[in-house]
Amino acid sequence: MDILQQMYDRARKNPQRIVLPEGDEPRTLEAANILLKDEVAKLILIGDPAVINKMAAEKGYEYISRATIFDPKSDPKMAEYSHLLYELRKAKGMTEEEAAKKAQDPLYLGCLMIKNGDADGELAGARGTTADTIRPAFQILKTKPGVSIVSGAFLMFTPAKQLGDNGFLLFADCAVNPCPNAQELAQIAISTAETARTIAGIEPRVAMLSFSTKGSAKHELIDKVTEATRIAHELAPDLALDGELQADAALVEKVGASKAPGSNVAGKANVLVFPDLQAGNIGYKLVERFSGADAVGPILQGIAAPVNDLSRGCKVQDIVQMVIITANQAIK
Repeated sequence: MDILQQMYDRARKNPQRIVLPEGDEPRTLEAANILLKDEVAKLILIGDPAVINKMAAEKGYEYISRATIFDPKSDPKMAEYSHLLYELRKAKGMTEEEAAKKAQDPLYLGCLMIKNGDADGELAGARGTTADTIRPAFQILKTKPGVSIVSGAFLMFTPAKQLGDNGFLLFADCAVNPCPNAQELAQIAISTAETARTIAGIEPRVAMLSFSTKGSAKHELIDKVTEATRIAHELAPDLALDGELQADAALVEKVGASKAPGSNVAGKANVLVFPDLQAGNIGYKLVERFSGADAVGPILQGIAAPVNDLSRGCKVQDIVQMVIITANQAIK
């Protein structure tokens, strides 16, 4: 878990303004108190100040006083945010009245704060779906230049120290895209490699996974992975990336040497890119449950500014970790 400690230390040294749209959600409020106590981030809680302060007082969360509490029902800055949303969406047919109403939605408001330069990142999802979190980010912040797809990566801390980087790997996409095409799969690979470098601080070795290794089988599903590998090499020629590789060929040195001799990734991959969401989601959960691995994420990739999503079943510690990750994305 040294990687998480490094991220914690980095966030403390350079606190970022992270907006939490679900400011009165009980787990979020408890996590905010922890983060504010440790001075890991400058938090903006969206919600009714009376409600939030009452909850904090009842629970003894004394550090909530360090947060900025933004009330969308009364703050005069709302006019500025609603006008910004109107300007961004008027070409899509949004009226000024619709923009004023939509800007009241905390998930839209959080993204508007980032777009306006008043916040550096956002974390939400303890109450809503991934789609609820991503939709405003798409409409307001959009994707990074050259990226057309948002994906979700997990940091996997496993007890198998002989694999990845001392048992640490990144898995993607395990959260967002049901069936990416070859172009999208290549972008997911490059985005995950960037996450490996900027968030985890490791040099990525990316395996494009399939049920075939280097032509050992023939199928259109394999063709997609080989084409994605070709595209990724064109987009990022200096990236250590190879495919198509079976999971054992990607991870186990002896198997990699046998099935893919000469590969600069086979047998030593630390980033695994799954061919579709079914494989990725099932894969990370199997590793988590069978091996006792810690899965941290999903970290959303490809958005022009840091916006991350939580599971509705998240724990307080999950929220703390994801705020720290979001802060690190903003720093980078």
